[in-house]
Amino acid sequence: MVRRRVGALAGAGVVLVAGLLVRAVGEGAWAQHAGTALYASLIYVGVLVLRPGASPLPAGIAAVAFCWLVEAFQLTGVPAALSGRSLIARLVLGTSFDWADIALYPAGVLPLVAGHLLVRARTSASGDRGSRTAGLPR
Repeated sequence: MVRRRVGALAGAGVVLVAGLLVRAVGEGAWAQHAGTALYASLIYVGVLVLRPGASPLPAGIAAVAFCWLVEAFQLTGVPAALSGRSLIARLVLGTSFDWADIALYPAGVLPLVAGHLLVRARTSASGDRGSRTAGLPR
């Protein structure tokens, strides 16, 4: 579990840097959309930090649901007010509701879920081969 959590933390660092770079260097709608998708990717990795043994699909559902809840919260105006006072609040909560973000969150999570499923399948397959070569039951 510790190795998984450390790996997830390292992944979170990579995604966080990528998201900040896209927003700092990129321009226009592309940078905004890429930043939104990377935000969702970061939430997915955050779920894995909190629950290192989580299966990919439930972790993906939790990440997208969290993102959608934050987006809905933006309809209240509270995140916009907090964002005016704090850069951290702006980065975490955003400022205003955008329908495009609703579609971009799954776009940021699905590639990670697919990659996570592939890694698990390969790890499981290599573990099965190892147990067969050692004469152990599957």
